[in-house]
Amino acid sequence: MRIAQVAPLYEAVPPKLYGGTERVVSFLTEALVDRGHDVTLFATGDAVTKAELVAVREKALRLDPTVRDTNAPHTLLLETVLRRADEFDVIHFHLDYLPFPAFSRQPVPWVTTLHGRLDLPELEPIFDAFPEARVVSISDSQRAPLRRANWAATVHHGLPRDLLTPQGNGSDGYLAFLGRIAPEKRPDRAIKIAGLAGVPLKIAAKVDRADAAYFAEEIEPLLGQAHVDFVGEICDLRKPGFLSGARALLVPIDWPEPFGLVMIEAMACGTPVIAYPAGSVTEVVEDGLTGFIVRNEEEAASAVRRLGELDRAKVRARFEQRFTADRMAADYEALYARMMAGTRPLLRAVAG
Repeated sequence: MRIAQVAPLYEAVPPKLYGGTERVVSFLTEALVDRGHDVTLFATGDAVTKAELVAVREKALRLDPTVRDTNAPHTLLLETVLRRADEFDVIHFHLDYLPFPAFSRQPVPWVTTLHGRLDLPELEPIFDAFPEARVVSISDSQRAPLRRANWAATVHHGLPRDLLTPQGNGSDGYLAFLGRIAPEKRPDRAIKIAGLAGVPLKIAAKVDRADAAYFAEEIEPLLGQAHVDFVGEICDLRKPGFLSGARALLVPIDWPEPFGLVMIEAMACGTPVIAYPAGSVTEVVEDGLTGFIVRNEEEAASAVRRLGELDRAKVRARFEQRFTADRMAADYEALYARMMAGTRPLLRAVAG
């Protein structure tokens, strides 16, 4: 197949540091190339890929402080793809609803994977205005706010099989919090859980500009506690050691998490996940096998004391069975084939 992958321009593909969507685009693009497809990646010039790269701008927006209007580069991105649309069998966007107006009026099959939260009231009118726009969810739970959207499939994320591998057995004895400091991620809960369990906590997380005030007012005052070590933002090269050394990854979220890439990153390292049952968590974490699903800080602390019941080799095995990039690429490959054949994909049931 001749496949276009269209990435957002905020981060490099793959990201230099934090960046979930662009990381998944990279994993998918490389897996599709490995499966023999002719893939073109529309991204920024600092992308690293085996696909043909069409660079819309030199570097990622996050790394260019001179950019004040991020809509302008993305408008140029859409026009660049549109002018080359007839070169592809299928076009796969990762830009939320931005492609809907222009690409609904051209004949090449296209689809958009929705990577973010959908429980925002301003989104429903957009999806109602473009009822034929095919969209992919990254978990079944993500669909709940937009049940009338034209859901083509649910495709869970995947990682390259050997990107993150076990490098220990949690013997370093700490709990881990990984990702982003934000109110919905609840690092404050993680700090309290570790304190209740009597276990050190290492926090490896990015602080976005939008969350700087929250960090300064709510989280920074908690970092002086003896059991808390704030590591800061880390890259993929440091993740295997960081996650493998942890007894468990804490995911005490307070929002409808669309997927939660950090959970499968931990599983790839054989590290169990202790998470609250919000959003996709119950689709990703298998309670009693790859971690524990808990409802409050006391249950989470109790789960820390039960981690010896879990087999870290089985955690890694479930990652290999469920969450590899090759499995993700195979799922998308099947969807592309159905789109090219002009058949309507079968929709997965969403719990109600």
